[in-house]
Amino acid sequence: MRVAHLSLVDFRNYRTAELELASGPNLILGRNGQGKTNLVEAIGYFATLRSHRVTGDAPLIRAGADAAIARMRVAAAERDVMLELQVNRDRPNRAQVNRNAVRPREVTRWFSAVAFVPEDLGIVRGEPAGRRRFLDDALVARHPVAAGALADYDRVVRQRTSLLKSSRGGPSAVEATLGIWDEQLVEYGTQIMIARRELVRDLTAPLREGYRRLVSEDHAPELALQESVLTALAVTDVSRETASMDELASVSRETLAEQFRDALAAVRSREMERGVTLVGPHRDDLLLGLNQLPVKGYASHGESWSFALSLKIGLASILRDESPAGDPVIILDDVFAELDARRRESLMDAVSDFEQVIVTAAVEEDVPPGVSWRRVRVEAGRLLEEAA
Repeated sequence: MRVAHLSLVDFRNYRTAELELASGPNLILGRNGQGKTNLVEAIGYFATLRSHRVTGDAPLIRAGADAAIARMRVAAAERDVMLELQVNRDRPNRAQVNRNAVRPREVTRWFSAVAFVPEDLGIVRGEPAGRRRFLDDALVARHPVAAGALADYDRVVRQRTSLLKSSRGGPSAVEATLGIWDEQLVEYGTQIMIARRELVRDLTAPLREGYRRLVSEDHAPELALQESVLTALAVTDVSRETASMDELASVSRETLAEQFRDALAAVRSREMERGVTLVGPHRDDLLLGLNQLPVKGYASHGESWSFALSLKIGLASILRDESPAGDPVIILDDVFAELDARRRESLMDAVSDFEQVIVTAAVEEDVPPGVSWRRVRVEAGRLLEEAA
């Protein structure tokens, strides 16, 4: 899979932009603030329907415009597909595939990318929300249909939590209604938990291989899930929280749904008192280990970066092995500036055999030497193709 052409209208600092990309390595050069990251942000948006830089869509729209439009021609499995997204300021976003209107989340079925960005360090060193975001973006990349379950689950959590808040302070008549939301929470939450368990189980081996390629050492990187459903039940059954990922991933949907219901019952009084939904995938965390210690708080800066990059390398490997459309597009957004020379070369070596690699850099000296790049320079929102 590769991006053949990207067109932008009123996206970030671009009134208009036309970017041709080639198979293999592509290098987008430009001083900070010129708009190079905006280009790969637009490309990545087609894969996840959100930016890696901001939480909402409004910053993507150029100042003074009502909407931003991104069109992208993707070549995959000997077929070209035209994707279009219109990001609106005051109304729902719109999408097209080959000029036919579709729901925006349908676009993720047609394009897959793995982005390596400076913000990735937050996966390792930041709060649980960043790790949940990594998991959910990975789920959508692996199973685009997961976008629907995630959206439905978020909707149920918001509405259920609103109902809980309305019941605080004393007896209430919301119990019957709450039961309806409980069943929907269990239905969508169970789907997400199963998919996350399978992802973490399958990601562990490629994570270890990616880490070994980056640092040439075996620091025994590990992944595990800390699930609020099992935590709520751990008082009566400690073994549920200490099960291996293989064991967790083999639990049936019916068993997990029953555990979810039991956990909701166990925390019901606290939920009614606090007005918060206390169990479910929105309260879970991804646990990262290195040398039998938590990465957060114990790993060095270099080890933390290597772990974060290895997560993305492992995800790219899974998508490559499973996708009939070919390799995901690899995006390296100003990451080389964060790494020493050895890690730069190791990272480039790890991704160089993917069908398309798109790199942004402010300083060409940060980019590993010896690569036959297709170069584009960005100056104040203007794209200038350069000779190799």
